[in-house]
Amino acid sequence: MPKDQEVLKALVSDSASLEMLCKAQDECVQTTFDRYETQKNQCVFGKSGVCCRICHMGPCRLTKNAPKGICGADADTIAARNFVREVAGGTATHSDHGRHLVLMLKKVALGHGNGYVIKDEKALRYAAKLYDIEQDGRSVNEIALDLANTMLGEFSSQEEPLKTLNLAPLKRQSLWSSVGVAPLGIDRVVVEALHRTTMGVDHDYRSLLLHAFRTSLADGWGGSRVASIVSDILFGTPAPVRSTVNLGVLKEDTVNIIIHGHEPALSEMLTIAVADPEIVEYAKAAGAQGITLAGICCTANEILMRHGVPVAGNLLQQELAIVTGAVEMMVIDVQCCMPSLPDVAKNYHTEIVSTSEIAKTVGADAFRFNEDDPLKSAKDLIKKAIDNFKNRDPEKVSIPKAKQPMIAGFSVDAIKHMLGGTYRATFRPLNDAIIQNRITGVVGIVGCNNPKKKMDDYTNILTKELIRQNVLVLKTGCAAIASGKAGMLKPEVGLEFAGSGLKEICEAVGIPPVLHMGSCVDNSRILEAATEIVREGGLGDDLSSVPAVGVAPEWMSEKAEAIGCYFVASGVDVILGHPFYTSGSENVTNFLNAESKDIFGASFHVCEDPYEAAEKVMAILNEKREKLGINKKAERKLMDMKDRRDLNV
Repeated sequence: MPKDQEVLKALVSDSASLEMLCKAQDECVQTTFDRYETQKNQCVFGKSGVCCRICHMGPCRLTKNAPKGICGADADTIAARNFVREVAGGTATHSDHGRHLVLMLKKVALGHGNGYVIKDEKALRYAAKLYDIEQDGRSVNEIALDLANTMLGEFSSQEEPLKTLNLAPLKRQSLWSSVGVAPLGIDRVVVEALHRTTMGVDHDYRSLLLHAFRTSLADGWGGSRVASIVSDILFGTPAPVRSTVNLGVLKEDTVNIIIHGHEPALSEMLTIAVADPEIVEYAKAAGAQGITLAGICCTANEILMRHGVPVAGNLLQQELAIVTGAVEMMVIDVQCCMPSLPDVAKNYHTEIVSTSEIAKTVGADAFRFNEDDPLKSAKDLIKKAIDNFKNRDPEKVSIPKAKQPMIAGFSVDAIKHMLGGTYRATFRPLNDAIIQNRITGVVGIVGCNNPKKKMDDYTNILTKELIRQNVLVLKTGCAAIASGKAGMLKPEVGLEFAGSGLKEICEAVGIPPVLHMGSCVDNSRILEAATEIVREGGLGDDLSSVPAVGVAPEWMSEKAEAIGCYFVASGVDVILGHPFYTSGSENVTNFLNAESKDIFGASFHVCEDPYEAAEKVMAILNEKREKLGINKKAERKLMDMKDRRDLNV
């Protein structure tokens, strides 16, 4: 039954999405929001984590009358095993992304880049220094080859902890070692997670959950960190860039191509190819005024951060982009690409093209990317989209006008330069502002959106509440896109909502109060920024002492569970907008939400209301400030070296 506009308003926050939802209703096109309604009465056993399908004596569902499975596993074991497997899945996705990039770096280093090159030599040399790779008297390619081989070793290592763990503060490294959660090779811990959770192996929920944290660290300080490092080397380290966001970036008189997924290799080539004079002329010959390239989800963030390519939307807008009737092609690769896309596209002229060998989508055209000539592949793909322009039905075209300008591209390197200048890039001004109580703390807001909640609503309410209370907000992934659509990534708008202390710092430095730091794999950049704060001094000697919190308001993916775990294991409290599927086990839930605090100095907290989440964030930040002895008003003062020595800087 079609829903009226008031009902649809309860599903989405922005006018562009509402307009397309109404259009989809009128045209009888089913979207994720409709399918959620059909699945709304979700399995209580699955939601509470006490359904076990690991062996074929079952499946088993635990109740008061049946408190153990056929093998004897209780709720603690089953909920913990399910949780570990989800964390392993999340770790595998981001880490495999990182592996593909390292393999590409190795090809480039061997002279087989075929169009891919090392774009940021400074980033290469910085990474080589982190990994203790000899550089004197050696060529760029020799250094890159050693770095690539070292990073590949992070995946296959069997006996030695990950080298990237050395990038964390020393006290945190020591804690991981003493607790026994320092991961060995990335692949090893993921395989071990599957082994431990097989029927008849590990039944101790504490042992299982500690391995979940161990596995997640292989993601946050391993695969994801490697992915960000290598992306910067191959495609350039992001720097602040202006762009535009929301469905209104599409144009009626151009060929519209949307890139959706997570891997940046092909998208880099597409950004080059669309500007090629041959391609531009090909589009004009087809009757178009040019080509509009736009992104959805984290591929959007990758090409936004480095090229300023406009963003069409985040996770729940992928189908709505097709509903505009103006998209000639959607190019998909891995992660977050809904299998429904070809079904929605059947109602329009849009071609769905899948480019990854490991991501087959029924109904999509399979396009095999030629790694020997990637630029030609990109051009062939764009020409295919241009050829589809003539099939557009003008009667079905309706592009929302809603779009917002924004600034993105805040890598850690860019933030350091903005804070300290070209010749003394530093986090010192940020540390001083926190110590002087002009900035209360730093909060990372990350994650997807989810049809269980009004799209983007929690994220945007929380963001406004925090910057109003002088909290600097760092964002990645779909949460960052949500802020962009709400106008919060325009410095002038963000500053309207910012508290006086935060506003003063942002105006002096020239940064907005909400910093877009990249794709979801770039959550490791947030930990990198927190580590820089520790190293700069004055705010403790470990990540757990820094006034910092992570929030996943509308999360939906296994990746989010891995991300949350590596933040907690790193000493940063994490607030969830809705709980894990562990409520069937009081012990497992308590371990994650309370006992982990005693182990890591941080834990999970569930706040399903954004205002409650804001209160919880401020309570955590102020508790940390109290422990540091800085939770007081300080007079404004230009600090000299003696002052800094007094602060143990």
